[in-house]
Amino acid sequence: MRVTVRDIAGVVGGSIIGDADQLVTGISSLTEAASGDISFLANPKYAPYLAETKATAVLVASAQETGRPIPVQIVVANPDFAFATVVATFGPKAVPPPTGVHPTAIVGERVRLGSGVAIGAYVVIGDDAQIGEQTVLYPHVYVGNEARIGANCLIYPQVSIRERCRLGDRVIIHPGAVVGSDGFGYATVEGVHHKIPQVGVVIVEDDVEIGANTTIDRARFGKTSIGKGTKIDNLVQIAHNVEIGRHCFLVSQAGVAGSTRLGNHVTLAGQCGLAGHLTIGDQAVVTGQSGVSKSVPPKMVVRGSPAQEFKTAQATEIAVRRLPNTQAQVKDLLARVAELEKRLALLQAKP
Repeated sequence: MRVTVRDIAGVVGGSIIGDADQLVTGISSLTEAASGDISFLANPKYAPYLAETKATAVLVASAQETGRPIPVQIVVANPDFAFATVVATFGPKAVPPPTGVHPTAIVGERVRLGSGVAIGAYVVIGDDAQIGEQTVLYPHVYVGNEARIGANCLIYPQVSIRERCRLGDRVIIHPGAVVGSDGFGYATVEGVHHKIPQVGVVIVEDDVEIGANTTIDRARFGKTSIGKGTKIDNLVQIAHNVEIGRHCFLVSQAGVAGSTRLGNHVTLAGQCGLAGHLTIGDQAVVTGQSGVSKSVPPKMVVRGSPAQEFKTAQATEIAVRRLPNTQAQVKDLLARVAELEKRLALLQAKP
């Protein structure tokens, strides 16, 4: 990376305060930046670091008074997004396998490969699968029979996409994720658990990103679906027949039980768990480590286990924290009442 502040401002559509010809050679945070780096200020609470940072340039939402010419400020509408654009444009990039099919890859019969695909070492592609143009399969990816992967996808090492599952365009799947594993379905007869065949599929729409070691189970019948633009973190479990809407966030270690439906723009924070057969409304938020056992209306924020509306849960938690003091007060009151009852009994006993 070797560009000027002017080059960067042109890419992000920003205005420059300072020397536009300063050279930028790296990317870093405000606190760790060295001379030559570009950074960003998205949260006002970090503004004091501007006076101390060694960064050459900083993306800001509005002009900041630092009392020094460096860092040069690039004013943009959204510094966080602008910084992401800078990283994507000028930052380091993963090196994909070369275009074509590696000689160690195993490609089944009647497989359709789009133009410009890159199939890495030891990839296995089952019969009748389809891989869209410009899609990259890194080494050791498994694609099952009749699976379909759209165009411009990035499938990183050790990902398994099982039979008949479908991915849209520009899908990113990180190492170790599994799409289309069997749903957890069993029939118990006379104390013995019998496996129920899971013959449905998983459908992943365009622009979805799936984190490392996340698992998405195929439907018992029908489909498990992930809506357009949804972003799923590492180590997330999505059970069979779950339907997730568009542009949702599912953070690490969240778990969604079977047949639960999420609307659009829903956020599931880390380590939360959702019971099965629920409906989570559009723009609802489930905070970290919450246990959801009932459906959640649109735009509601819930927390706790069992999850409650945010303010109700907060009041409950405050009351619980006060219990030791309340218990001591009750103990003292009981002792005083006992003493009063004792005195009253003595008075009543006098002739």
